[in-house]
This record gives sequence, structure tokens and C-alpha cells, in this order.
Amino acid sequence: MKTGLRITAFAAALAGAFGTAYGVGQTFDPVVAERRPAHEERHPSEAAESEHGGTAAHPPGGLQISEGGYTLDLDTPAVTAGERAELRFTVRDADGRSVDEYRREHDKELHLIVASRDLVTYRHLHPERAPDGTWSTPVDLPRAGGYRVFADFTPDRPGAENLTLGADLAASGPYSPRELPRPSTTARVDGYDVKLTGTLTPGRASELRLTVTRDGDPVTDLQPYLGAYGHLVALRAGDLAYLHVHPEGEPGDGTTRPGPHVSFTATAPSSGSYRLFLDFKHDGVVRTAAFTVEAGKAAPEEPASPGRTESPGHSGGHGH
Repeated sequence: MKTGLRITAFAAALAGAFGTAYGVGQTFDPVVAERRPAHEERHPSEAAESEHGGTAAHPPGGLQISEGGYTLDLDTPAVTAGERAELRFTVRDADGRSVDEYRREHDKELHLIVASRDLVTYRHLHPERAPDGTWSTPVDLPRAGGYRVFADFTPDRPGAENLTLGADLAASGPYSPRELPRPSTTARVDGYDVKLTGTLTPGRASELRLTVTRDGDPVTDLQPYLGAYGHLVALRAGDLAYLHVHPEGEPGDGTTRPGPHVSFTATAPSSGSYRLFLDFKHDGVVRTAAFTVEAGKAAPEEPASPGRTESPGHSGGHGH
């Protein structure tokens, strides 16, 4: 029996704050980065209504650091690029108390994503929660610049709904911005080739199918990862509007095969460029294949160079 599709769409309120503030070869200083231009000082509800199709009463998830009486308290707002650090945060309720009970979704109490604002670096992390409610995970960000942290969770409390809260993270060091990789329907990672078919369509649900092969042979023994054979995240270039899409079917339902195809249904909030990140597990290792797509446009006839994300796409070693 197929699982219900849960699509959580959320957006960052700050549009490329770090990606345009510094030139090639300059040093990224998180203190200076906080001095944002006036056009970025809009109220979150205004940004949600004007840019992302939401309303002041119901802004998209991830747009705010606080929502529904819960706050993402990021204890580590800045790290040093190229150095291993401990990323620590706490989810607090309206009374300031740490939340220590969560509903498990796709094998985890909380899902954590870290992505650079140029969408080149991507991390799907698996933090661990201490008895006092503090979450922590090691992280090593390779390049200086601005990053966005997304926490996706559901408190185990009466009436609580799924939330995705977002916060900014800065990595200091020599900074050189990169261009978004060109659109492509193929990606290669660690000897695996992943083919994307389907079109991401603005305002309408559409199917995206990912096919995994290795050395030209279909991979038909994918292993479950987070309760599925694939995990897909889409980020919109420019403002990091975020789509968290779950696949059709689930392992052990009697109909879903363990590869080579993994299908998803997604709706793009608007036209524009998106970066897709597919996590899949094979031979005991989780790998990430990355693509750039244009929502509302047909896929290129001749695939560009395979879209690659800096490896590893995962960190922390928990649950693999």
C-alpha cells in the first residue's frame, strides 16, 4: 500500500544575502554579513505573501525562525570553513522550554538540512538529542559563505503540526562565489549514474522519476533510507525556497521495487531554477546525486556535464 505523499514547501526570507555581498577572493566575515541591505529587512509575513504565494496568516514553512509557538534556537550561528565543528541547536516552545518529545517521521524525530546559498554545498545531517533537549551533529563546511539550516519536525504534543523552521549559518574564511551548475538530466556520484525524467511544473503536481545505474547496469537492490528507497529535496535558486518531497510507495508494501526507479510527486511554487538533491543508499552507503532543473521548461536534449554536489552529502554518521 502506497504511503501518502507529504510535500512540505518552505522558503528562506532572505534572498541571497551572502552570495552577492562579497567579491571573488574576499574574506567572508559573518559579523559584516549580518549588515544586510535595506531591501532585505522586510517583515517575514510580507516576504511570504509577495514572493512565495503565501499569506500573512499562513506563511510557508522555513520562512521564519519561529512559528506556531516554537523557535529554532541555533547555538552555533557561525563556523570556520574547512574545519570540523559541532553544530548545536534547541527547539523551544512558547515558554522557552526545550522540546524533548517528537513524533518520528521517516525513521527520525527531526530532519536537518544545511545548504549553501549558491546551492553547491548540501548536507543532510542526522543530529542526536541530549536529555536536556539540545541537538548536536558534527559538520564540516568546505567553503566560506552563507548557509541556511532547515529543521523539519513535529512535536509530540496535542494539536501540534509538522513544522519546518529555518535559520542562517555563516562559515568564515576566504570567499569566492560560484555559479549555479547548468541544467542537466544526469548526475554521477561515486561511480553511480542517476537519470532524471519528468518536468518540475510551477503550480501543478508532476512526477519526477530517478533511475539509478552503476557501470551501465540497473541497480535493483537499493536499500531503505529514512523509510524509503530515495529521499529528494529541491531548493529554488535565489531564495532557497524548499520542497521536501517523499517518494511514492515504501519498502515492504508489496508493490514498490528496490530500484532502479524511484518516483516522486512534486509541485514547484514558481518558475525558475531549482537544485535537486537525491539521497539513496546502496551497499551500506548513502550517496547524494545533484541536478539543476528549470521549472516550467523542457529538459535539455543533450545533458550537460553531470551535476555534482560536493561530497559527502551526508555527515555525522548517525543512522547509516
